[in-house]
Amino acid sequence: MSGKFTLLAPAEARQEIKKSKFIAFAAPIDSEADAKSFLAQKSDPAANHNCWAWRIGQSYRFSDDGEPSGTAGKPILAALDGQALDRTIIMITRWFGGILLGSGGLIRAYGGTAALCVRAAEKSPLIDKTTGQLDCLFSDLSRLQARLGIIRGLEVLSQDFTDTGATLTLRFPTSDTRMLAQLVNDFTSGKSALRVED
Repeated sequence: MSGKFTLLAPAEARQEIKKSKFIAFAAPIDSEADAKSFLAQKSDPAANHNCWAWRIGQSYRFSDDGEPSGTAGKPILAALDGQALDRTIIMITRWFGGILLGSGGLIRAYGGTAALCVRAAEKSPLIDKTTGQLDCLFSDLSRLQARLGIIRGLEVLSQDFTDTGATLTLRFPTSDTRMLAQLVNDFTSGKSALRVED
């Protein structure tokens, strides 16, 4: 395991701070396209600010959406990192209540609302995954597919047929690489081998 977590389902939290309303929305994501789609769905054009942050591995983005620089997006990202969350996005919508919070107040409000949202959310450990391919003959295909189908966490991403059999592209827990290579070798009597992508 990577020591990181992601959310099992979307989460939400609300706070009122000095008459300003803050609503946080958090969700699991797998790509920047997922993040953009989430922001398009959840942004409220009637609100004063829709501030957000997301992280996917080493990639991350954040936005202060008109708040003073560094007072919204960075504290939201810090809440994600503080909970060891990856492949996760948080957006906080703010309706201004008429009382200025100041830079420190904004940092505490955005960071605190984000932390409140993800602290109570159900999380799942992230498992490092590897992608690999194998070629197999038609005579081995159905037995191999049946065996692969019961391996927890393994996904068959694609299956392309050739004249003599099929090429399978798989994604599986990295910790299962050696076991899976042995299984492929055994089930095909050495006629097939697992190739792992770098």
